[in-house]
Amino acid sequence: VQILSKGELQVSDKERHTQLEQMFRDIATIVADKCVNPETKRPYTVILIERAMKDIHYSVKPHQSTKQQALEVIRQLKETMQIERAHMRLRFILPAKEGKELKEKLKPLIKVIENEDFHGQLEMVCLIDPGCFREIDELIRSKTKGRGTLEVLSLKDVEEGDEKLE
Repeated sequence: VQILSKGELQVSDKERHTQLEQMFRDIATIVADKCVNPETKRPYTVILIERAMKDIHYSVKPHQSTKQQALEVIRQLKETMQIERAHMRLRFILPAKEGKELKEKLKPLIKVIENEDFHGQLEMVCLIDPGCFREIDELIRSKTKGRGTLEVLSLKDVEEGDEKLE
């Protein structure tokens, strides 16, 4: 009862070490899950990311979320290796009237336009950087007043299958 009302529970060095190791692994897992090698579009393994984190001497911050730290790790790893966030694949359907104007506003936020169709309305399938999603979503919502639709086709565009060895 004393601990509950007055203070903190002491954590042993071993417990703290285990906790930090688990966070380190979690951060590496998030990074591996969200990123690809931009040249091959293939995901990295968790082990490879852990090794890269050790190489840059990344130290876990116990009072910061693993997701926040993963984004920081991605930024730091970009300096030493080929890594970037996997693109999201979206489809949006915009009313004809707003379609043309909106396309111009969306263009700088789009990485690749995969498919574009204009039959009374603009339908587009494209790849974007996940960091731009909120901005794109808000643009479409505000400009079409809810008449445009935005659909996430895949959260990450990665090449699947086995690596071909020559």
